[in-house]
Amino acid sequence: MDNSSNFDENCDVGYQPSASSVDQNDQSATGYSTLSSDSFAYCRSNSEASNFSEPVDDNSSASEPSPSWCLSAKPCANQAVLPRLGIKPGRHSLDNKLEDLDLLESELEMMKEKFAKLLLGEDMSGGGKGVCTAVTISNSITNLYATVFGQNLKLEPLKPEKKAMWSREMKCLLSVCDYIVEFAPSAQYVDGTIIEMMTSRPRSDIYINLPALQKLDTMLIEILDSFQDTEFWYAEQGSIMGNSMRSRVGSFRKIVQRNDEKWWLPVPCVPLCGLSDNSRKHLKAKRDCANQIHKAAMAINSSILAEMDIPESYMASLPKSGRASIGDSIYRYLHTADKFSADHLLDCLKISSEHEALQLADRVESSMYTWRRKACLSHSKASWSKVKDLMSDTDRSDKNFILAERAETLLFCLKQRYPELSQTSLDTCKIQYNPDVGKAILESYSRVLEGLAFNIVAWIEDVLYADKSVRNPDDV
Repeated sequence: MDNSSNFDENCDVGYQPSASSVDQNDQSATGYSTLSSDSFAYCRSNSEASNFSEPVDDNSSASEPSPSWCLSAKPCANQAVLPRLGIKPGRHSLDNKLEDLDLLESELEMMKEKFAKLLLGEDMSGGGKGVCTAVTISNSITNLYATVFGQNLKLEPLKPEKKAMWSREMKCLLSVCDYIVEFAPSAQYVDGTIIEMMTSRPRSDIYINLPALQKLDTMLIEILDSFQDTEFWYAEQGSIMGNSMRSRVGSFRKIVQRNDEKWWLPVPCVPLCGLSDNSRKHLKAKRDCANQIHKAAMAINSSILAEMDIPESYMASLPKSGRASIGDSIYRYLHTADKFSADHLLDCLKISSEHEALQLADRVESSMYTWRRKACLSHSKASWSKVKDLMSDTDRSDKNFILAERAETLLFCLKQRYPELSQTSLDTCKIQYNPDVGKAILESYSRVLEGLAFNIVAWIEDVLYADKSVRNPDDV
């Protein structure tokens, strides 16, 4: 990975980059409800509004990074020291300190308000009707991501004020993990004797996954920082015609027309001769790096979701018949095929859109748990000793067990084929009813990093496509 030499130059004074630095306008993204627990539309990466973060206007230069917390609150003491050193107190420096103190007080008041909303569970009436703490923190991370990265649609460094907001508020949200511990026995020597005592340590899932996510966060910010002085540029979709006319007259830039699928995104433009070899190598290296980050974040997110308990409400909503849920054609293939091939079945289905893929994933997942429940109910009627003796033979020969196993294989291959697929109904239900704060933080953090990495890969692909269309127009 390339080092980002311009990182420190773009930061305001007083900002310290941290390990917890990460549109979301992902094509598959939908909004997230933040006001109640009755309406959740979680997908891989996006949200619309921030409950924990105030939106930042890209056209304004306000909202500077937080000043140092060690600023003196008594400028009069410093003013008394200056005459002793033979220096007259500068009015300009004192005014700056007073402005910093005012800014610090305003930020403290803002943080108090957000902390109150966090404790109230987004129920400002205080009647206890808000969502649980885990859902509130999950919404806060999702909404903070939408506020910071929601309008970032280009390969360019993040604005310093937004970078400072992301670092500052993520530190506050992730600080909860410092107090989530588990107890383990340990032997200690006391007066020459060994005494076994219970000591606290960070919970294993947080101890393993949180540092990894923070590292991925830092890497993604560094990738964006590396695109500062680039050979390509962007034109808004509405100004394409005017720029195209100018290019015929003698402009040295080339604008490539884009399909209507991404009409809301700015269009990447490259020189008429294409990108240089170094620039092309840099783009491909960053694309490969972001792609690996995307896979790592997706793996962490999937593992956290798998550890969450299945809510009772989801089990109660399962259909009585798995065949009715999945459809007759797919059921016949799952039931009659001697050598089951999930890839062959997906090829035969000819899925044409991500929406169809998500609908199929929901139906296959609900059928899988329906057949698992039937398999468990059939075993519960027999005595435990009989089930214990014949567990392996009965499981492998039971029709419901075989159908559930094949449905799980089909679901896995479907997610492998469509890695950008939105979260299924079960994943959404798990996030909505999850009471574990630690898992909520890890899930939401990995989800937003996964979305950012996916967007960076897509943006780089757009630039490389524009470069290829300029160099080899016949191959496009």
